[in-house]
Amino acid sequence: MRGAYFLGADKEKKFEVRDMEFKELEPHQVMIQNMAAGICGTDVHIYHGEKGSADVTPPVVLGHEYSGVVTAVGSEVTEVAVGDHVTLDPNMYCGKCRPCRMGKKQNCEHLFALGVNVDGGFSEYSVAPEDQCYKLNKDVPFDVAAMAEPLACAIHGIDRTDIIPGQTVLVIGGGAIGQLMIQLAKLKGASTVILSEPIEMRRKIGLSVGADVAVDPIHEDLAQAILQITGNEGTDCVIECVGNPKIAQQAIEMAGAGGTVVLFSVPPVEGTAPLPLFDVYKKELTVRGSIINPDTHQRAVNLINSGRLEIEKLITHHYDLEHLEDAILMQMSSESIKVVVHPQD
Repeated sequence: MRGAYFLGADKEKKFEVRDMEFKELEPHQVMIQNMAAGICGTDVHIYHGEKGSADVTPPVVLGHEYSGVVTAVGSEVTEVAVGDHVTLDPNMYCGKCRPCRMGKKQNCEHLFALGVNVDGGFSEYSVAPEDQCYKLNKDVPFDVAAMAEPLACAIHGIDRTDIIPGQTVLVIGGGAIGQLMIQLAKLKGASTVILSEPIEMRRKIGLSVGADVAVDPIHEDLAQAILQITGNEGTDCVIECVGNPKIAQQAIEMAGAGGTVVLFSVPPVEGTAPLPLFDVYKKELTVRGSIINPDTHQRAVNLINSGRLEIEKLITHHYDLEHLEDAILMQMSSESIKVVVHPQD
């Protein structure tokens, strides 16, 4: 049983594949044969020594977006059985801090995550609490199943938009999250979804999964394009999926009167952007953040099981455990949308 251990951002060799040993399962634990694990923007932040949603203490096996097959269960496990195909909700909460007790567990002061704080998906096998396992239809490809966690996060983000049928939505950024947001906005009833994305390959994918228009913001005036597309009415909602402070400012500028802006992506810890206060006042804008996936993982699994979303075409590259660092570098490049690691290869 092998795992690719993250040794630290300050190390010359950041990952090392090692043999893993597992203790006897506790009553409510499950052992999983990991079949597919996605590279997340959080993994990229960790790779660079930046903060994500929870602190990392190396050595640890990363990978919090993953799927697999149950191979063993603890003595008191009742929700899953050996042979079940599962996806994991990595995020666990204390239930005792003020945010948890106020119904905001996504802001838990003691957030704990598989593949961040304890060993996760970039290994041949992993152990997880029964409560974190969600069953999938067995005809769902493991690559698609591994997208349940980012999809769950996107669902929380789309909930924050308050989109109603007939509205116009601008999605800034055509990475994996942006491509999911396009589809979720359509499911919410958006009449027009505009994608702003400089990379042609991502624009084409965006159009194929539901975007009505794709704009190249490098070579086109985005504001003018939006006015032309919407008949000078502007956008009702802007979803920012890039993580660049300048783009966050642009998102606010692109929102129309009464619009809502959701800053979804993980920005640099010290990132700031000028806030056009008069625009916020005059247009009566709502600006919201969005973090992780509180109580949305089952909804993500339901959507995946139903086949309502196009996910396979978002997965552009595959790697094995020995080439995990290459996988992370590819996720950072403009050539990819979603990179997936196959631990069994």
